[in-house]
Amino acid sequence: MTPATHASLAAGLLAIAVASCASPGRGDAEPLGAAAPAPWTSTPWTSAGPLKTILTPAGTTDTAVRGVWRSRGYGWILDIGKDGITRYQTDGACYAPPRGEGALSEMDSVHYRYFRMMPGGGSAIFQLLDGDTNVVFDRLPALPADCTRQPDTAPQAVAADFLAAFRKNYAFFDRRPPGYAERAARTQRLIRPGMTEAELWDALGAFMHGLSDSHTKLIGKVDGEKRRVQDGQGTTLPRIRAGKGGEQHWLTALLGQTKDGLGPTAHTAGGGRIVWGVIDGRIGYLQIFVMGGFTDRTDFASPDWARAEMNALNSALDKAFAAFRGTDAVIVDLSNNRGGWDRVAKALPGRFTDKPYTGFTTQARGSGLAPFPNVIRPADGPRYSGSVYLMTSDITVSGGELATLAFRQLPQVTQVGTTTRGAYSTPLAKPLPNGWLLELSNETFAAPDGTVYEETGIAPDIRMDIYPADDPVGGHWRAVKAVARMAEEASGRPQTTGGNDQER
Repeated sequence: MTPATHASLAAGLLAIAVASCASPGRGDAEPLGAAAPAPWTSTPWTSAGPLKTILTPAGTTDTAVRGVWRSRGYGWILDIGKDGITRYQTDGACYAPPRGEGALSEMDSVHYRYFRMMPGGGSAIFQLLDGDTNVVFDRLPALPADCTRQPDTAPQAVAADFLAAFRKNYAFFDRRPPGYAERAARTQRLIRPGMTEAELWDALGAFMHGLSDSHTKLIGKVDGEKRRVQDGQGTTLPRIRAGKGGEQHWLTALLGQTKDGLGPTAHTAGGGRIVWGVIDGRIGYLQIFVMGGFTDRTDFASPDWARAEMNALNSALDKAFAAFRGTDAVIVDLSNNRGGWDRVAKALPGRFTDKPYTGFTTQARGSGLAPFPNVIRPADGPRYSGSVYLMTSDITVSGGELATLAFRQLPQVTQVGTTTRGAYSTPLAKPLPNGWLLELSNETFAAPDGTVYEETGIAPDIRMDIYPADDPVGGHWRAVKAVARMAEEASGRPQTTGGNDQER
């Protein structure tokens, strides 16, 4: 691969690392039934009906799901008519967010596509994707009258909705002090009638100062200029970005070095986001930069996008694990993983187990639900039954950390490197009435024993500096080679296995 090709791949990686709907019309209103919310249960996924699409092949919504629904937690009301869904924010005032120039982030662009009806029809689980987070909604008799009013865009109103979103949804003030009351007082002192757009932005940004949560951000335009407030990027990335050549230069050099180190065994897939090979003929090596973005599809979160992404991932992993057959161990390098889709995060450890197990749990603030067990299932394709060395750093974040949580439940896995970032929650998109977008962390991900690693990150079993300040490029491959030597000293030679019908 030429340096120019390395640069092209690095540019693609950088673009997806930096990256992280208009609601259709209601159509004719349908009569609302008298169904009451389902009897309370903290585990509704055990009794809900089969998964169905909200939109039918005819292009209209399923009649069973039409009506008005309020979420448990999340702060949403859905008004589902014949032709689609209108989503309202309800943390402070109730309003349909203005769209202006369209979605400001990927999470702002997605909408519910699936539902599972609860017994009696008065409650239902809604999902963005098949197998995604279970969000429970209860039927309302009608859309609340105040939801139909034009949203108030005065500074006091925008600030009130901003603060209400944090008060009702943010899950980690205890881990990222100071708490809500002190932060809210800081912001409220700055709010006044007639303040400028820039002054309002700074006031809301003051609330978020020092929050150290990369999943919580404010995005918008101030006087026509795009702005973003986001903290919690760790130590390594800010240092790299401030250095000579910046992040793209660094990624280009890393990719070239890894390809050179793997020599003729080196392969890339998924637009350069997946790299694999064999070190010294004995140690398998797999690096995943992002949990998704393996195709050039632009229909993010659609069923076709989901299928294409998983097909691309599995195609690459099938080839990689075939190459790992007979090796002494496999290194899974998530030290530069920027997160992404949870399904990819769960698919990776599924290549290293022959039985299902709970990798981690999910619980949303204010939902009243029990932690949902995210089950890791054995892959249908080739799997590996030997020793695994998982490399992490403070760049490892979000979906990369979920994969780390799941890997750590396997006895053959040793985590090597530095502590992960400590930011897990899927960002909850909360459009503000003036067109700005707030995203915040409302979901708690935990290990099966209940341990929460938000903010603290997951510490390695063996500490090793992967991206040292004095040599963040060369240090990476030296660390890989050190882990490979560690693995070579281990006894036994594992087997690469196929699906469940193959000999293990």
